[in-house]
Amino acid sequence: MLRLKINGREHVIEQTLDESTPLLWVLRDQLGLVGTKFGCGGGFCGACTVHINGAPTRSCQLRAADMADLEVTTIEGLAGPDGRLHPLQQAWIDHDVPQCGYCQAGQLMSAAALLREKPQPSDADIDAAMSGNLCRCGTYTRIRKAIHSAAAAGRRRT
Repeated sequence: MLRLKINGREHVIEQTLDESTPLLWVLRDQLGLVGTKFGCGGGFCGACTVHINGAPTRSCQLRAADMADLEVTTIEGLAGPDGRLHPLQQAWIDHDVPQCGYCQAGQLMSAAALLREKPQPSDADIDAAMSGNLCRCGTYTRIRKAIHSAAAAGRRRT
């Protein structure tokens, strides 16, 4: 049995897992949290990015068994508890960021961590923080605009 805290809720995985099972597969196959995507399986593309204690991390590279005492946040947990979109999610819509959409959950999770660390990032900050997230459709310019837009929205709220 494995207990995980995901998106603020405790989940119990009763099924016996191989100790090497990646967190990605527990999220998707055991818990039905399919927003986190499988991309390369090697931690290079960023499609599987989740937050572990607030830090963006590739879930395909983490053993689920090692996550028992940690806080995991997936794309499903990015919106507020009332269902209100995170400012980045709204900015993604406003700037028509996704094309195929496959990488977007990972992109959003990396961007959210960036804005938490640097509420007013420069282009260089954004490029550095997002460099591990690959987008086959090449929407990098719109991603950068959306991050700046969400940062500006955060500035207006404070």
